[in-house]
Amino acid sequence: MPRVKGERRLEILKVLALMLGEARWARITTAALAERLQVSEAALYRHFASKAQMYEGLIEFSEQSVFGLANRIASEEPEGAGQAVALVQMLLAFAEKNPGLVRVLTGEALVGEHERLQARVNQFFDRFEATLKQSLRLASDADASARAAVMLRYAIGSLQLYVKSGFARSPLEAFNAQQGQLIARSG
Repeated sequence: MPRVKGERRLEILKVLALMLGEARWARITTAALAERLQVSEAALYRHFASKAQMYEGLIEFSEQSVFGLANRIASEEPEGAGQAVALVQMLLAFAEKNPGLVRVLTGEALVGEHERLQARVNQFFDRFEATLKQSLRLASDADASARAAVMLRYAIGSLQLYVKSGFARSPLEAFNAQQGQLIARSG
């Protein structure tokens, strides 16, 4: 039975993400990816023009997943501060379920790859910060920009710790105890 258009492409991305989640501090080569998929490297390049394009596919998947969930949070949680906390928690839960994607989002897997990939990841986090600001403005938070920046840095730091620990330290570790600090007003 012939494959559905795009099915092999998705399979390649899934296996790449899986390999990134398994290999600690190792670069994934197209040869290793092809071997895992039991195809030739040429077969990979029929679906992707370059390895960078494969990473772009993983970034795009992350964007679609995270911002799709963000839209759901915005529609289900009426309170702005609650939205912001839920957004951070959602990002950390997404990371915990997708360790290979975290290596991409932290830039760890992109070392030595095309610089446009890191720029794309930076755009992802800029957009996430803007989403946090929007939620905090809904809460009439006069410090929405500063608080969104702190929340983003907390999330990125949690992702970095997850990667650096070899995925042993959950990004959600102590989140319930710490979340109040993210939205606490100084006074």
